[in-house]
Amino acid sequence: MNDIKQKIEMANMEALKRINEADPVLVDIAPAGEAIPGLEDRMILHSGPPVDWLRMSGAQRGSMLGAAIFEGWAKDAEEATKLFAGGAIRFEPNHPHQAVGPMAGTISPSMPVWIVENKTVGNLAFCRQVERFQQFGDYGEEALQGLRLWRDVWAPALKKGLRQMGGLPLKPIIAKSLQMGDELHNRPVAASSLFANAMACPLIEADVPKGQLIGTIKYITNHELIFLALAMAAAKSSVDPAAGIEYSTVVTAMARNGTDFGIRVSGLGDEWFTAPAPRVEGLYFPGYGPADAGADMGDSAITETVGWGGFVLAGATGILALVGGTPEEAMAYSRDMRQITVGASNNYRMPIMGFQGAPVGIDIRKVVQTGIVPIIDTAIAHRNPGYSIIGAGLVRAPFECFKKALVRFSEKYGPNRTS
Repeated sequence: MNDIKQKIEMANMEALKRINEADPVLVDIAPAGEAIPGLEDRMILHSGPPVDWLRMSGAQRGSMLGAAIFEGWAKDAEEATKLFAGGAIRFEPNHPHQAVGPMAGTISPSMPVWIVENKTVGNLAFCRQVERFQQFGDYGEEALQGLRLWRDVWAPALKKGLRQMGGLPLKPIIAKSLQMGDELHNRPVAASSLFANAMACPLIEADVPKGQLIGTIKYITNHELIFLALAMAAAKSSVDPAAGIEYSTVVTAMARNGTDFGIRVSGLGDEWFTAPAPRVEGLYFPGYGPADAGADMGDSAITETVGWGGFVLAGATGILALVGGTPEEAMAYSRDMRQITVGASNNYRMPIMGFQGAPVGIDIRKVVQTGIVPIIDTAIAHRNPGYSIIGAGLVRAPFECFKKALVRFSEKYGPNRTS
């Protein structure tokens, strides 16, 4: 037993080391079909664990419909629904394709995606753009027009700017924004501002046509959530090298699709451990309430796996105006997260806690032993398709996911192992 415990501790320290040594750099923007491995024509990727069309949540269905119409595979929602129901359009989760997506997380082939490279080991991660309509299940004209502007105007301009500057290191922006009061999930206001500042001159120097240049600068300087996609891709690129370490009990993904909440664990490969997606406790926009809400969704909890989001709420109390709660509760959340993680970040520190590093490396053993489950920042989508964002809040990961994973871990590595 002591031998197994020692192997686990060594494996977890290796996972922590790999996460801490990651060096995420924004290197490009490109159409998803050209960039993401395994994304084929007539295929859409989505957030969370695998799910079939019949079990798919309303918001994720709506987002799927919007993507199909955007791609020109269907002229309207009715035609798109028939294609999905009949299997003419395939869909798979983002994570196995090195990708993540906010809320419904839908990524279709012609959508440009952010491409982040972990320069330490060379792995890539991808994320779609962040907006408040189609990713929440809205497939109306305004939602589709936003996708078109991203594809035809903003993404091509930003691509030129990135090439002009030779890539943008994200670690300094993330570290600085945490000290400015961000948590890098629901409220990356400082990081988004730092990103816009970093991109402005390269966009001008890249000779982007004036109309496109002005439109793109207006877009990035007025988009307070633009950095969320970069934070997600940075987190994905940082934690992926920590996957597949024998005996490690570190969580390498938390994702939800509005139906199921799932986790993946380093020493257990690509297997998902799932439970029903929970409901979000939070604040609603005028005209909406708990009866309108769908269950939690999105790949954005990848930020919590590297110690951001809900794990650093103590230093980001400005977000409480959006999600609810008190500064005292925020401090308690960050302290609790230290009880279920294997270590702290060497790079990302919290001034409010004496510049301690953010808690990193969720350990399924500690979750089960303490009964403390990860706290996650999130937004709220409608339970039906066709709506944009209706609120924001906090949610707890289901305990059952961690319990299932620990049982499987014991089966694989314990004295009576089955594999």
